[in-house]
Amino acid sequence: MAAKDHHLLTAEQAAGAIRAGRLSSEDYVNACLECIGDDPLNAWAFLDPDIALVQAREMDRIRKAGRAVGALHGVPVGLKDIVDTRFMPTERGSGIYKGRKPDADATIVNRLREAGAVIMGKTKTTELAFVHPTDTTNPHDPTRTPGGSSSGSAAAVAAHHVPLAIGSQTGGSVIRPASFCGTYGFKPSRGVIARTGVLQTSETLDHLGVFARTLSDVALIGNVIGSYDPRDPASFARPRPDLVAGAGADVPVEPDIAWFDFQFNDLLDADAREGLDAVIDALGPRVERLPVSATLTGLVDVHITIHEYEFCQHLADLIETRHSDLSDTLQAVIVRGQAITQAEYEDAMAVKASADAFFAKHYLDFDAVLSPSATGEAPLLGDGTGDPIFCRIASLCGLPAVTLPLLVGENNLPIGVQLFGAVEEDDRLLRTANWMQTTLAADA
Repeated sequence: MAAKDHHLLTAEQAAGAIRAGRLSSEDYVNACLECIGDDPLNAWAFLDPDIALVQAREMDRIRKAGRAVGALHGVPVGLKDIVDTRFMPTERGSGIYKGRKPDADATIVNRLREAGAVIMGKTKTTELAFVHPTDTTNPHDPTRTPGGSSSGSAAAVAAHHVPLAIGSQTGGSVIRPASFCGTYGFKPSRGVIARTGVLQTSETLDHLGVFARTLSDVALIGNVIGSYDPRDPASFARPRPDLVAGAGADVPVEPDIAWFDFQFNDLLDADAREGLDAVIDALGPRVERLPVSATLTGLVDVHITIHEYEFCQHLADLIETRHSDLSDTLQAVIVRGQAITQAEYEDAMAVKASADAFFAKHYLDFDAVLSPSATGEAPLLGDGTGDPIFCRIASLCGLPAVTLPLLVGENNLPIGVQLFGAVEEDDRLLRTANWMQTTLAADA
């Protein structure tokens, strides 16, 4: 491969070549920087080539000295700009935090550094990781949104700026932009990745997730960043699923996959519906269509209630002191969130608990749920960042979710297909995802 094409390597390929001495981290990072150029996608909130190259040269020095190398040694990673970094600003997509420089790295950044990763820079996010769009554009069509709120991370990976990027999902902010940008997106089970040092908008619903261009890369970085941190109340002190083993394993038996006939499936665009029907037909008896139980009815509204209520609770000081500095889009959310009563919130949490119990039982019989990742192709800029409705249930119940770039819409833009699985069985989910994409490729 010519040096100018190094940015096309996957993280797994690049890490292997760097470990073997066939490629230097400096050359790889330089190739990525050349690809980024003047950043016509507006994917980056902060990018300093000198800082990136200093890290790359240090990784090369460590390897040449014969010292230990990590799973992502010398591989550049983009971080959503809500993840704290000591030597880079973290501005959270808001002018309120312009110039903010944290005192410590987030736990996830420490994990990446331990694995030898190069922290390339900070990718753009919507305002406070919520609904107001940023100026990032879709790599496949500059007139379209990349989705929100992990806009820059999805766009940067899709455009080969970096092989890997970190995002977050409270509603649908990993799965949906991955679908719009044609990448793999993965949100592990709640508690697998510690959230310490990351902007909190909902203690109940916030998850960290990843973007990559292959399923094996998703698993590689997922294994690296999973960790326990007692400062995060959702983090758990027990072993985590081995994602690399899961993504690379053959299924012991063909999996059983469920499709729920949700009423909101009517929101699908025609091309997305046609593509999903073709996927279901190709998988044949492995997919069982299920009616929606009473337990699942209204879970989207339950998710919205918890999200908007907790957003207003966690950011109460900011809302009180800087309300006029927030966008009209976010101010409308705050009005709704502040109108939710404590009793309504507690009722929503009780419904969430019943849904958690439902899925614990459901996955005794099924390996995964098949679902749309989004309503269809990426919307035009100015029409919002897309509806996260198909991602809300997995986020509500803390279920692992992955989107695969399997479909193409009528405008030749990508459409993802989502699978979500059982809590803390993320390896099983990725194994099922690998089986599904292999099966569909063989049937094509």
